[in-house]
Order: sequence, then structure tokens, then C-alpha cells
Amino acid sequence: MKNEKKTTEFYNRLRQQLADDTTWPSDYLYKFIVPSSSEKIAEIEAVFDGTNAVINTRDSSKGTYTSVSIKVSMHSPDAVIEKYLQVSEVEGVISL
Repeated sequence: MKNEKKTTEFYNRLRQQLADDTTWPSDYLYKFIVPSSSEKIAEIEAVFDGTNAVINTRDSSKGTYTSVSIKVSMHSPDAVIEKYLQVSEVEGVISL
């Protein structure tokens, strides 16, 4: 319950920052770290299907983790947060 409140507060702050600092629509760069697994990377990529996103991946030096960078045109702060929430469903993902 406490974590849910922190998460809500975080996204409310992010929404406000994005609204104040950005003219929409705008390109947005998402960065995630996920355990190296083609299935997990595919799950993240599936969230952005049909958005014309540019997706780059890079393995860590030991190959244990993969960095996933996604640049995509978003229409609003709420759309940005919606994608973060969808990706957060992928087990083991860390949003940066």
C-alpha cells in the first residue's frame, strides 16, 4: 500500500514536469534495464508496437542485463505515463 502511494506521487510529479517543460506532441526517450532475455525484451517492444518507435538494445558487459532505449513521439504526459505503467508489468524491468 505504501509503495502504491509513492508510485502514484512519482507519476503525478512526472506528469506535472512533463506538462510544464514540454510542448506536446513531442518525442520522448524511454530507458529501461531488463534481465537479458529475448522474451522480456519482446514484451517491452510489444508495448510500443504500432507507434513507429525507434528501439535500441545494448547488452551489459557481462551479458546479464540489457538496456532498452525507445524514442517515440507521444501526444501527452498521460500517454508517456501509460507506457511506463504498461512496461512495469514486465517482470524484472527497471525504468530509468
